Amino acid sequence: MLPLPVLLPLFGAGLALAAGRRPRVQQLISLVVLIAVLVVGVGLALGARNGPVVLDVGNWSAPVGITLVADRLAALMLVISQIVTLGVHAYSIAQNLADEDPDVPIAIYHPTYLVLTAGVSNAFLTGDLFNLYVGFEILLTASFVLITIGGTRTRTRAGTVYVVVSMLSSVVFLIGIALAYAATGTLNIALLAVRFQHIDPSVAGIIQFVLLVAFAIKAAVFPLAAWLPHSYPTAPAPVTAVFAGLLTKVGIYSIIRLEVVLFPNQNVSDLLAVVGVLTMIVGILGAVAQDDIRRLLSYTLVSHIGFLLWGLALGNKAGLAAVIFYAIHHILVQTTLFLLLGLVERHEGSTSMRTLGGLIRTHPMLAGMFMIAGLNLVGIPPFTGFIGKLGLAQASVLNGHWEGYVLLAFGMLTSFLTLYVIVKVWNLAFWQPRGDTATTDTELKGKAITRRQRALRRYMQYADTIADRDTRLLTASRTRRERESSGASKLMYASGWALLGVMFAMTIGAGPLYHYATNAASDQIDARAYVRAVLGDEGRGAGSSNVPTPGARQTEGSSHE
Repeated sequence: MLPLPVLLPLFGAGLALAAGRRPRVQQLISLVVLIAVLVVGVGLALGARNGPVVLDVGNWSAPVGITLVADRLAALMLVISQIVTLGVHAYSIAQNLADEDPDVPIAIYHPTYLVLTAGVSNAFLTGDLFNLYVGFEILLTASFVLITIGGTRTRTRAGTVYVVVSMLSSVVFLIGIALAYAATGTLNIALLAVRFQHIDPSVAGIIQFVLLVAFAIKAAVFPLAAWLPHSYPTAPAPVTAVFAGLLTKVGIYSIIRLEVVLFPNQNVSDLLAVVGVLTMIVGILGAVAQDDIRRLLSYTLVSHIGFLLWGLALGNKAGLAAVIFYAIHHILVQTTLFLLLGLVERHEGSTSMRTLGGLIRTHPMLAGMFMIAGLNLVGIPPFTGFIGKLGLAQASVLNGHWEGYVLLAFGMLTSFLTLYVIVKVWNLAFWQPRGDTATTDTELKGKAITRRQRALRRYMQYADTIADRDTRLLTASRTRRERESSGASKLMYASGWALLGVMFAMTIGAGPLYHYATNAASDQIDARAYVRAVLGDEGRGAGSSNVPTPGARQTEGSSHE
């Protein structure tokens, strides 16, 4: 079962591309493949409870060949990623990109989406550092296509920024891979975990720093996150949703492997703490300053990456367990919010709070769905956001050092500011009448503005809107309003409700899920089972007859032994 999450999407992409002239067949192929991969992911998650599931590809034993490994962490990330990709795919089928936007090359949308899924799965399951690079390149190549789909000026400009930043991170990653191979003679993660303990600490520190920079760019960690709010909001709603949910979390997953498995004794807790605080604060302050909901949610995405760094900086099992739980929570919530925002955009033709208003009266169901997801993002009890943040708070107390309490204080501040921005969106876009929000900016300019100046300003705003990503949405708004009650809209709402249902299920089953995350954290901190599963009981390739013991972090209390 282990290679299926990678092979099935690639095979499905080929079939979908061959059926390029038959969009319905493409949709069916993609749907069947994603359901199958989700079933496989659940099976791997259940199997990983008894230890890592390992496959030597081509029967070339590690560390010579490529190894795929599904431990608890990889399997959990795989399952949640497949849930959101399936939900987003159902939403995109309902939106029907071919009918809504004739300029979008629908023949390549579904194959590219499946290739993206294969890249994400490969990144989670790989047991080899170079194959992790390959997984990144697969998903990034697919994301280049998806982020520029339609070829509008705004999307092309944003896609150019995204391509340049991604290429830079890939170059840094390759440099780190070259340094690791030069120092150890291998790129197998299990064997690297052994050999990094026996090389010069300064050399290990350089390799660790280079790889950390590469992963930090991909995870949108401050000060390497400026590209994200300018890139994600320009893509179609399904693309933005899957990007927001998954791509940065692949970077966080890689940082977990790097800091906990590969370099457990190279303590960078202070650096992670500082960067985590800055990521939280800068991200949420950027969200406070926005009047477009897409950009606002993009900044909250950056901000909540800081919460994940918070748990990693604590250096204990409780913190890592909270990080894993909070990561799967945030993947689901952020994806759901962007999909619901796509419904707002479909109904109203805009996501600007200057023009929105009164949605609770015209679309009460959508307003309720957005409020539920928003409260979960904030961390209101009893949702998973609260449980994850409570776990981070407990880990800070267990840490026992001043850094833990500083992180806790800034985490609470960021949570209150997140509440502020969600209430701001709710008030301006959903609760307050449209007329009040439309005139707010004019009133702030003062009474000195003449009627002609107001008219000219409104015209310029309209012209700017026509020039950007909302052109097709605005010109097709009348048609969309007529189709709001159609089966397509119902299916889009059903996709949103399905993700909300998973959110509720995670809340109800938070106990077993958090226990699974805690065991996943234990597997990372004590990597002996991982190393033994990959290298075998004889420790083949490790340089001795027995499996060496990688360094292990302290599971409770202080940052390291």
